Amino acid sequence: MSALGALAAGAVSGIWKVAAVLLAAALLVVASSAGTSWWLAAGDRDAARAALVQEQGVSAALRASISEQNRAIDGMAAATLAAQERGAAAQAAVAAKGKKYDAALAQIAGARAATCDEAMPAVRQMLEGLR
Repeated sequence: MSALGALAAGAVSGIWKVAAVLLAAALLVVASSAGTSWWLAAGDRDAARAALVQEQGVSAALRASISEQNRAIDGMAAATLAAQERGAAAQAAVAAKGKKYDAALAQIAGARAATCDEAMPAVRQMLEGLR
């Protein structure tokens, strides 16, 4: 029995050695796979960070462009208001001058002249009324 026991002990010892080698190989495969995964993930992370920095630059440029457009729009709005105020002032001045012209025309409404010499007093009176 001792030969049989020795043979059995050798077989069990061999099985354990094979199992240990297989487990070591499996551990090596899993560890290298995990390391490769970590390396790929780090590369993806670095690429994502670079893309984020680039997009932040684009976003900052767009924000600056929008701010510039808003300043231009504010300037145009101010210019429009100033132009409207000038237009209202011009219309008021034209209305006042129109009233003066109507009053001057009313003063010479009945004037009749056949020659230039006869018309000059009425013309002078109208020009004085327009001043």
